[in-house]
Amino acid sequence: METLQETKEITKEEIKLQEKKKNNIKIYKIYKIFSWDLLFYYAIIYLFLTIEKKITPAQVLQFDAFYILFKFLTQIPSTLIIQKVGKRRSLIIANFILTIHILIIMFSKSFAMLLLSQLLCAFSYVTKATCESDMLYDSLEHGEKRGIQFAKIDGKATSRYYYIDAISSMLSGFLFVINPYIPMLICFIILLFSFVMSTKFEELQKEKGRMQIKEEIKNIRNSFRNILKSKRLKCLLLFNAIFIALLKILQNLRNTVLIEIGMPEQYFGIIFAALGIVTGIATKNQGKIHKKYRNKTLTFLSLPMAISCLLMGVTLLSNFNTNVLIVLILALSAVQYIMKGPYYTLIKQYFNNFTNSEKRVKISTANNIIENAIASILVFGASYILEIIPTAYTLIIIGCIFTAGFVLLLDYMRSRVGLKPEEYSRKEIL
Repeated sequence: METLQETKEITKEEIKLQEKKKNNIKIYKIYKIFSWDLLFYYAIIYLFLTIEKKITPAQVLQFDAFYILFKFLTQIPSTLIIQKVGKRRSLIIANFILTIHILIIMFSKSFAMLLLSQLLCAFSYVTKATCESDMLYDSLEHGEKRGIQFAKIDGKATSRYYYIDAISSMLSGFLFVINPYIPMLICFIILLFSFVMSTKFEELQKEKGRMQIKEEIKNIRNSFRNILKSKRLKCLLLFNAIFIALLKILQNLRNTVLIEIGMPEQYFGIIFAALGIVTGIATKNQGKIHKKYRNKTLTFLSLPMAISCLLMGVTLLSNFNTNVLIVLILALSAVQYIMKGPYYTLIKQYFNNFTNSEKRVKISTANNIIENAIASILVFGASYILEIIPTAYTLIIIGCIFTAGFVLLLDYMRSRVGLKPEEYSRKEIL
């Protein structure tokens, strides 16, 4: 009788767990669309900071560099909080803090206040990066197709985000001309919606109880050491850090270029809307890209990105008339957005291969630490270059450095990443 009763209880627990997983998948599909990144923000934030807050283009790049540095500094505190309160509660806290950071940007009176907003934003996105994709991955059934299923759901939601981002970008440009604070206010409202949506997730992992800080730090250090024994993961961690650094640098330099070629403020939104649509289409086809290029996918995504940066600088120095110049700059920007879209989903898939839930959190932590440490150094370096030489030469120098860096790294990765499971040694399978 006891065995029968225990079986019934286990069955009830299993049914309840399956219901939680289904709920998380359902919520994630909507939540990711609105919360993956800031809507009504990127198309106008450069203009908002330079026009409303009166800071220089180099300071805008420093604004981003400090954000990346703060992500590095808040990684371990964020991980400790996740270990203590669980992924669901951590996600709720992160989304709430993110809404506050937008208010600080809106009401800031100094560069120091702007940096405080980036500290809060950094903590929030470090936490979200660790928890969000794992909330979905934990909810999917174990099996060979788990990674593919994750990429399909996450990629579809991400592509829809880009379509909405395209609409928001187009609107934000015109709204900025009416009043620069309107797009920021709408961004705040959407973040508030994301915060409410995050409360709908179900926690799948048991709480760990009282947190022993020294013990947790020791566990993180040991896990970090074990992860770095994997040549595959070391290569992916380094590659990702360099790729993200280039994305962040180009994010600001594109805006500087558009202003230098005389692009009116109201057209910024239309441009980024079109680029957002391009990114959404590319993201939706990430599965086809991976299937076609396989172990050369990262080469396909990285080299055009770096070379387009170099060509953008060369284009600015050329004696083209304004219309030709605009077309070429926008075409090169489109190349960068096409490469960016699929990258985020595919790199998550590559990191998550051969892992379990616990290992994924540790890998995510290691990735965030390395990514933010390296990327912050590179972005600060780019801001220094931009401060002393013109934008065109900055683009050429950065394009050359990153192209050479990717070529060398990809050559080193050839025998270490993208192999068949049976070709990896035991220590590569975490």
